[in-house]
Amino acid sequence: MKIMIASDIHGSAYYCRKMIDAYHMEKADRLLLLGDILYHGPRNALPEDYNPKEVASMLNAMKEELLCVRGNCDTEVDQMVLDFPVMADYCLLELGGRPVYATHGHHWNPQTPLPLKTGDILLNGHTHVPANEDMGGYTYMNPGSVSIPKEGSAHGYMLFDGCFQWKDLDGGILDI
Repeated sequence: MKIMIASDIHGSAYYCRKMIDAYHMEKADRLLLLGDILYHGPRNALPEDYNPKEVASMLNAMKEELLCVRGNCDTEVDQMVLDFPVMADYCLLELGGRPVYATHGHHWNPQTPLPLKTGDILLNGHTHVPANEDMGGYTYMNPGSVSIPKEGSAHGYMLFDGCFQWKDLDGGILDI
């Protein structure tokens, strides 16, 4: 199964549109969203083309293709306008024969990890910085942010198709 992984849209219709275009270009089977979908949050500037209603409409149109976990900016009021579940704190997947614990990252992250076994993957958003780090037993991965990347990173996502790749929203491969 080919899965695209993205995080931190923060209500940007412009970058949500680019993310959905990348999803179709990649011909992925599912899109895993790691939270912070509609609201920009009090610590972030408004992202380009901030329009949470339009983002909700675009994502609702593809609800059957989405998996999602709750971010620190996602609330019950967001669930009222989204036609797919967004309130789960984590999602457990198996990719490439390895357990993947997908969370937003505001609760479980490398500083406060879940109880992980050797070989497991902890997959977070939240920091807006892409990562692929050996944590001495488990691997920490982060796709970065679709709309508000930090530390000079690209507007990007991850793709799993037998192996993990990090890409910018135009499909260019990133060296993470």
